[in-house]
Amino acid sequence: MKNIKYFCQFLIIFLLFLIFRLFGYKIASNLGYLIGKNIGPKFRPKKLIINNIKNFKPSIKDGEVETITKEMWGNYGRILAEYPYIPNFRKGKLNDYLKIEGKKNLEKIKRSGKPTIFISGHFNNFELMAMIIEREGIDLSAVYRPLNNKYLNVIMEYIRKNYICKNQIKKGLKGLREALKYFKNGKSLAIMIDQRVSEGIKSKLFGKSAMTTTIPAQFVKKFGCFVQPVYIQRIDGIYFKVIFDEYIEFDKDQNIEIITTKLNHWLEEKIIKNPDQWIWSHNRWKI
Repeated sequence: MKNIKYFCQFLIIFLLFLIFRLFGYKIASNLGYLIGKNIGPKFRPKKLIINNIKNFKPSIKDGEVETITKEMWGNYGRILAEYPYIPNFRKGKLNDYLKIEGKKNLEKIKRSGKPTIFISGHFNNFELMAMIIEREGIDLSAVYRPLNNKYLNVIMEYIRKNYICKNQIKKGLKGLREALKYFKNGKSLAIMIDQRVSEGIKSKLFGKSAMTTTIPAQFVKKFGCFVQPVYIQRIDGIYFKVIFDEYIEFDKDQNIEIITTKLNHWLEEKIIKNPDQWIWSHNRWKI
């Protein structure tokens, strides 16, 4: 029964991708926004999202919660509609919609020749992070979580390996070993630090414990590498600003908990900046 459900989802998404390609990037993204805002809430428990937003800001008003929720689902829809255009972004055909800020930090990394840990969260079209880093000439591997739907996952893996980052690493202990191998061979690593991971540690996020990946901290301890934060901001719906903040340098003597907490503080700052541009549907504070 689950396979039938997954196959039906695959057919719907595949059909939508074909439709989105017909309209062009701008109309497709706006159409995705409308679809996401109106249909998205049926796919995730509303209570989970509300509780997550209240963990971020306990005093938040109901109207603000509703606005953030609607915009989050609209953003989900835009991301879906933008997947067929990832190849266009990769080839530079949609550069008018994309601005890179802090490019000098990328140039420093390239000149150093040393592998770096790139971190970000699920802000707006998060797929653009690894795509831009690799497109700018940095040898990279990227950690990803395979979709539960095996049919859809085939499409996603094709797009990711061919147009986002060719060295894709599945999340998990096996993937960690693979990432270490790549890193030792000079490849940088891109990873989202905002998903719940069972193999992580409890680290404070907005004052509440959340299971958090320790991969960046482990690499800092082992290699003494820099951490390069990347924030993707959506502007007027269809435009993006990809911001490479100043890199974070840690003391190798700092413990994993301190390093992980500091990275969560960076994540908090970005969520506070645009709470409606982060994905709140993950069960982030589940322990």
